[in-house]
Amino acid sequence: MSKELIRTVDLKKYFKTGGGTLHAVDGVDLVIREGRTLGVVGESGCGKSTLGRTILQIHRPTSGQVFYEGKDITKIGRRELAGYRRKMQIIFQDPYSSLNPRMSVQELIAEPLIINKILPRQEIYAEVERLMDLTGLAKRLAGAYPHELDGGRRQRIGIARALSLNPKFIVCDEPVSALDVSIQAQILNLLMDLQQEMGLAYLFITHDLSVVKHISDEIVVMYLGMCIEQTSASELFREPLHPYTRALLDSIPLPDPAMRRKKIRAIKGEISNPIDPKPGCRFAPRCPMATERCFSRTPELREIREGHFVACHEV
Repeated sequence: MSKELIRTVDLKKYFKTGGGTLHAVDGVDLVIREGRTLGVVGESGCGKSTLGRTILQIHRPTSGQVFYEGKDITKIGRRELAGYRRKMQIIFQDPYSSLNPRMSVQELIAEPLIINKILPRQEIYAEVERLMDLTGLAKRLAGAYPHELDGGRRQRIGIARALSLNPKFIVCDEPVSALDVSIQAQILNLLMDLQQEMGLAYLFITHDLSVVKHISDEIVVMYLGMCIEQTSASELFREPLHPYTRALLDSIPLPDPAMRRKKIRAIKGEISNPIDPKPGCRFAPRCPMATERCFSRTPELREIREGHFVACHEV
């Protein structure tokens, strides 16, 4: 088993609102190992992106710990944290809004190198050329601007920027959701090739179950800020245990119209209010298996079988 790179312990991130406290991330424990991909799936608003940004310390956690190679980075100062941030990067969801429209491709990729003073000035643009080649950007595009490029090329710029500081860990925040399906496959394959070549660890955030199955080694399922199921990708798709996970997998369209499932476990009802949530399972109001204790006791994430963790009273 590869070496542990990232660990979170009871990680929480709350936001104060006019109506109360929003529990965006609420007690998440996870481990990401070198050269591996941990996928994070769930509905929009479940806290996936906030989790990634809190691990990177873009959002400082309300409580809990984030360990990078055994070092708790939640308790260090800005100067020391800057060194760790070079080792941890992010690829954003929207490749257009995350790029400065007034900068060319060459300038965008060079910017992190210049700010962090990684190389002498005379060597920076040779490194930019190498990064463009690594991410599949043609040299003729060096002087182009983001509005002149398609979504796939813009996302390749984002990937090149993330790689420029030679990180070990990258948060991929829905990096293909804004792209056409054919382009999605190209970007996913690029990320997997880079991982194999450079030994990168990914936290891959998505709501697309077919994408997360393709790229992930392990998967975390989130619901309203909490991790409700965690196991290997193969195990999750073979035998999901949490009723929410089962309903998610049932929602995947089948490519053959002649193939029919025995029964589709549709999710009914509305998502509970994440502001000052009451004790109990947050999925209980929508769960067909819910019993009285589900509304009064919050289930703990426990190991049901080796390597398969579920937060459900009824499993």
